[in-house]
Amino acid sequence: MYSIVKTAIVRGMDSVFVGVEADVSEGLPVFEMVGFLSSEVKEAKERVRTALRNSGYRLPVKRITINLSPAGVRKSGSGFDLPIAIAVLAALGEVPQENLRDSLVLGEIGLQGNVSPIRGVLPIVASAAGEGIKRCIIPLENIEEAKLIPGMEIWGISHISQGVDYLKGRKYKETRQGKKDREKPRVCPLDFAEINGQKSAKRACEAAVAGMHNMLMIGPPGSGKTMLAKRIPGILPPMTEKEQLELSKIYSVCGLLPKEGGLIRERPFRSPHHTVSPAGLTGGGGIPKPGEISLAHRGVLFLDELPEFKKTTLEILRQPMEERQIQLVRQWGNFCYPADFMLVAAMNPCKCGYYPDRNRCSCTEESIRRYLNRISMPLLDRIDICVETFQIPYEDLVSCGENEPSEKIRDRIRAAWERQKTRFQGTDICYNSRIPAGDIEKYCNLREEQKKYMEKIYASLNLSARGYHKILKTARTIADLENSEEILQRHLNEAVCYRGLDKKYWG
Repeated sequence: MYSIVKTAIVRGMDSVFVGVEADVSEGLPVFEMVGFLSSEVKEAKERVRTALRNSGYRLPVKRITINLSPAGVRKSGSGFDLPIAIAVLAALGEVPQENLRDSLVLGEIGLQGNVSPIRGVLPIVASAAGEGIKRCIIPLENIEEAKLIPGMEIWGISHISQGVDYLKGRKYKETRQGKKDREKPRVCPLDFAEINGQKSAKRACEAAVAGMHNMLMIGPPGSGKTMLAKRIPGILPPMTEKEQLELSKIYSVCGLLPKEGGLIRERPFRSPHHTVSPAGLTGGGGIPKPGEISLAHRGVLFLDELPEFKKTTLEILRQPMEERQIQLVRQWGNFCYPADFMLVAAMNPCKCGYYPDRNRCSCTEESIRRYLNRISMPLLDRIDICVETFQIPYEDLVSCGENEPSEKIRDRIRAAWERQKTRFQGTDICYNSRIPAGDIEKYCNLREEQKKYMEKIYASLNLSARGYHKILKTARTIADLENSEEILQRHLNEAVCYRGLDKKYWG
């Protein structure tokens, strides 16, 4: 007898549907699997055979052949166990095959027939809904993320026998219908009101978030760089439902969705240690998984002690910072992950951290140059805002004055985002920092005297075309914060100041 069960695997952020065919025929007793299989899929043969026996299903002394099609796609992961088991049972007549036509089956099984959770259920179920599949049979522990896709009938099972019961038309209490989760209240424990002094750095953080500009903070140890960075999530406006679903799919592929279920509603703040590998930062592996830049999608990637990262690791960031995605090429194909993040970096100006204060800095000129040159000019050229932090004076440190809270800053940023949303309506542009070079003139129009001013700045700072455009984009954002449709001279001046600091240190 013959049967076929639909399943799927995740490749990048896309789903590839796989047909699990089972054939039971006369011949020498053998359990054979074909279809371009990885080692973990080949091992499914023993898991399935043992699990079926321990679950009370007797396999006949016949030839059992399993084919996973299409043959040209390499099959990997443990999610094929349950569809293989169901396909075998269907071929043996234990499961009505007509009930499998509109169903998709996913799950790993243990030797006792128990069904274990797998990664990537959310993007698979989303793709299945788009393909007209009506129901999904998945591990019970994955049901909360599957429920996030409306209109799909979801059946979470903890044992093979429950899947068989369902396909035979029997109901059981663990059946659940897909529905949207409830929104949880937003929690932002860290507030800008807690930071005394550093007005210029706070202003730079506000401007950076308002246009999702990449930002670098330079200053001595203990000047508040990390404190400022960790409070940036508190001034980020909330994500849209579309953005929440995008991010949740990435976390589903990585197996990082919270067990209690629901979409990831807070913008991510990822802060990898400087010992992170290139694969850990950008994604990697034989079948690549998303790295830190993808986990920071629609949020912030914070790199503290920037020069301490390996230079080869940092250089990998250049392309995804421009393209907002990461392409990983492997033997088994190309894998694409979204990486639309805001880079926030912090660093000391030298090894000891106190340059240019020669009363405290003991580094040689050569040592300072070597330390700063760990950051390449092409990478610096992709940073929109560079701001200096200073040692906080004692009177500011102990000041009891009232600082502006994050909520007020967030309100201004939200208004600036709304202006950008209106401005870019009907385009693929989301923020000022994402304006293509060809549209600079359209969205960042300058008066004649401002063009002459920028001509002088271009020559004096020895800017690249990218650097020049970033000044205009930053000025556009500063104007939006002031609710000004026109870019004024003071907006340009502030934007130029954010680009001039890198010249102070790197020349």
